[in-house]
Amino acid sequence: MTSNGSSKLFDILREFTAAQISFSLSITREGAVTISAAVPGERWEIDVFESGDVDFEVFQSDGTIHNEVSLKERLTRFRD
Repeated sequence: MTSNGSSKLFDILREFTAAQISFSLSITREGAVTISAAVPGERWEIDVFESGDVDFEVFQSDGTIHNEVSLKERLTRFRD
């Protein structure tokens, strides 16, 4: 990661820390680090590229609470 991308990544991580939002880091795309975070009702994925570009995706909950049957259905659907 170039210094521009590294600088942007660390700037964003400092913002998460200041906001007391827990996050994890992973590499899911070549040339980018992914920051994953969850806040009430939302899950965020932020890709920070070597160039310093940022992609931000938000997944929102509709507030529905599902039961164990729904969990098993989804596990079956996404298995293999």
